[in-house]
Amino acid sequence: MSKNPIEFIREVRAEGSKVTWPTRRETMITTSMVFIFVVIAALFFLISDKVIAFVVQTLLGIS
Repeated sequence: MSKNPIEFIREVRAEGSKVTWPTRRETMITTSMVFIFVVIAALFFLISDKVIAFVVQTLLGIS
């Protein structure tokens, strides 16, 4: 199934032209949302870790 490299590049360019690329505004909004959710997830795991550590220390009597 070997193809001519020139034909392969033509097909790749043809497929690439069919892609609907996001606008700069859409990219910025999506990136901002990702950063916001990363911060929310980090805070959630920080608080969860502190609560679990407190419960374990209380149950084991470690001060």
